[in-house]
Amino acid sequence: MTRPAIVLDPHWRQMAELFSEADRAELEARYEVIWGQDGPAPAEVVREGLTRAMAFVAAEPVVSVEVLAAAPNLRAVIEVSGSFPSTIDYAACAAQGIDVLSCAPGFRQSVAEMTVAMMLAGGRGLMEEHERFRRGVERWLADNAGTDFTLFGQDVGFVGYGSISREVHRLIAPFGPVVRAYDPWLDPARAEGCELVSLVEVMRKSRCVVVAAAPTAENAGLIGADLIAEMPPGALLIVISRAHLVDFDAVVAAAQAGRIRAAIDVFPEEPVPADAPVRTAPNVILSPHRAAAVEGGRQLIGRMILDDLDAILAGRPERRLSRADPAQVDLLAGVGDAKSVASMGVRR
Repeated sequence: MTRPAIVLDPHWRQMAELFSEADRAELEARYEVIWGQDGPAPAEVVREGLTRAMAFVAAEPVVSVEVLAAAPNLRAVIEVSGSFPSTIDYAACAAQGIDVLSCAPGFRQSVAEMTVAMMLAGGRGLMEEHERFRRGVERWLADNAGTDFTLFGQDVGFVGYGSISREVHRLIAPFGPVVRAYDPWLDPARAEGCELVSLVEVMRKSRCVVVAAAPTAENAGLIGADLIAEMPPGALLIVISRAHLVDFDAVVAAAQAGRIRAAIDVFPEEPVPADAPVRTAPNVILSPHRAAAVEGGRQLIGRMILDDLDAILAGRPERRLSRADPAQVDLLAGVGDAKSVASMGVRR
């Protein structure tokens, strides 16, 4: 029996980054995998492969009307960078019934885990006391009233309630938090136990705020000095999606003034300049864009690809990856990357 063909060009990612050994073996047993190697696929391999492939899986898929005309069997385009790239003609794909899928939901476990780590470390002042200990000025048995806080029964807010925020909510559920979210694009039926409120209310009522929204051209600096001023004194702001969403200077200034704490995994400029004020700001936990950078942390993507390929072949409508909506993707395409749009909820 002839196996369905897929073109798999993961570069700049690595195959082992996306697929566990078991999932890669399953993929190769069920499908004719064209290329499927580390390093960029030669253009002629992609071009020839697409003449018979049912799916094109790539970090940076280039899909134009001309490409589609030469790919009569194509049923899905799957990106594995983490955002909907501007190199795809979404309208043409939609017109031909071709799914365009983003791997962004595959980051949810590893990024949510890092978010919870930041919540716990930031809330309990772990990094601050660690540094005091190194200097010999640790505070034995100190309650640190007014600065440290517990997650038990705590007010937690999300800016963007996509799959990462929902996974964080699931992980912290045993603490019994009061959860609010701002996401005007979210179907209330998917609120899943959180209260949908205004952005001001999220900032004003939350002791911990997680910024996990998708970056767009419209929401640059969404969290500015005015909203940061609404946060309770000593509240923790976690920036886990994109620095694009916050007025970064305002965040650093508020932390330097002791107004808030912050935990940051993403920055306006990466690598961060050696003289950047954030490097020496107090009340800040810094992580060099590594929320998903853990062994096996991205392999959920491979499992989701397999499941969705199987669903497409079987004619089933469900998808584990995120399906592009041509009416909205123009807001998202080309803005942000690896933790990305589909996993992050609110667009503006």
